[in-house]
Amino acid sequence: MHTPLIKKLILAVLGMFAFAFALVPLYDVFCDITGLNGKVDLVVAEQSEKVDESRVVDVSFTTHAKSSAPFSVEAQQYSVTVQPGKLSEVEFVARNLSDSARIMQAIPSVSPGQAAKYLHKLACFCFDQQSLQANQTMKFTLRFYVDTELPTDVQELTLSYTLYDITDSTTTSNLKQKNTPVQLASLAEHVYLRGHENG
Repeated sequence: MHTPLIKKLILAVLGMFAFAFALVPLYDVFCDITGLNGKVDLVVAEQSEKVDESRVVDVSFTTHAKSSAPFSVEAQQYSVTVQPGKLSEVEFVARNLSDSARIMQAIPSVSPGQAAKYLHKLACFCFDQQSLQANQTMKFTLRFYVDTELPTDVQELTLSYTLYDITDSTTTSNLKQKNTPVQLASLAEHVYLRGHENG
């Protein structure tokens, strides 16, 4: 008697599961189309061999602590004007706002999204987990350049960092000694996906 209803309910549940699995790739497509939250490769780039002196690009910096992550990271310069291919440096000041030792992971993104593959970092605090003691302040240097192949219609871009507190997913011993090397790409994917799950 209720067979049609049961079938409909089962199909609805399966549809919800399929939609949940499709959210991340759909979000990536949305980002590509709108230019939002362009994901950046967490790898050390090589120095550019040429500089395009005929044009300049404005690069600005923003940071955002995810959920209750007790961190503050600020660029000492809100924005810089660079020539594609020329190496630039920007200082960042990071603070642990809590009364206990915490471990921070910063995940970068670039807007517009299509410009993400044209921003290359030689040194960045986002490459590693950062252990900060209670109320500790640390300085980091971002070394980067904008690729000379950046489309000419892109005249400005924003490098954003989302800060995650990964203390609970890291062993307590890592708070007292140098962190054991990890597969950073896997960690970045983990916190990236967790961030979307948490909104």
